Amino acid sequence: MMQISSDPASNKNSLINVMHRFIAATNNMDQTIMVPSLLRDVPLEEQESQQVEVVENNNEPSYPNKQRDMYEHYLLLKSIKNDMEWGLLKREMSGGASFLEMAVKQEEQQSITRGLPVDESSDLEGQFHYHLRGLFGVLSKLTVQADHLTNRYKREIGGANFMR
Repeated sequence: MMQISSDPASNKNSLINVMHRFIAATNNMDQTIMVPSLLRDVPLEEQESQQVEVVENNNEPSYPNKQRDMYEHYLLLKSIKNDMEWGLLKREMSGGASFLEMAVKQEEQQSITRGLPVDESSDLEGQFHYHLRGLFGVLSKLTVQADHLTNRYKREIGGANFMR
């Protein structure tokens, strides 16, 4: 007979553990990065060869994708962590729109454009599983990104010697 643990925190794949891992990675990032302004203008992706394409007509550099710098990414991760810890109420009181709110509005707009009814009661189980899978995927990616940003910061400032 299969035993199911009554403690959801004991399951390494539970939503609670995925959330805790993201928050722990973000807290580690925040504690490691003492001077966030050093992240400004540092590209998010490491580029071993600093080759810039040149447009043939006027010899101006061409940047196919303008990426966020590490500082903007750092702020994004902290903002998402704060939304998770404090909920949307704090942001609503301050008048700003959170990333979570923007995502919900975008989802509603896509449902309207596809001609699907935005009925709250239709297929709640399907909606739950769809969003749960998305939440697992997003939180896992954000955790990896927070760890990557922390390690990259350590390498950039020469702090790799202090890694435990």
